[in-house]
Amino acid sequence: MASRSPDPVPPGATPDLCNAPEDPVLAGFRRSIDNIDAALIHMLAERFRITQAVGEYKAAAALPPADPVREARQIERLRKLAVEADLDPEFSEKFIRFVIEEVIRHHQRAQQR
Repeated sequence: MASRSPDPVPPGATPDLCNAPEDPVLAGFRRSIDNIDAALIHMLAERFRITQAVGEYKAAAALPPADPVREARQIERLRKLAVEADLDPEFSEKFIRFVIEEVIRHHQRAQQR
């Protein structure tokens, strides 16, 4: 009879720690983080649904896929919001630039259809 292999141990963890009872305070923090992560995914999905419609509109109206002036305004606005929210503005800029680059890629694909 084949024995079941043990559950994998996450990198950096020791097998003994993986079997320890979970700390209730830590578990509460992790539940909150999991909920926030789920909300972020849903917000990003909604954002991309809207930007997809923008890309289709731009393609139909023969508008360029990128709008550098708006992008610069958005980055500056979100950097200010990050400071107000006590979030690293460099991180927030990297994040929004990543999102903008992905949106532009989608808009470019819409123009090729």
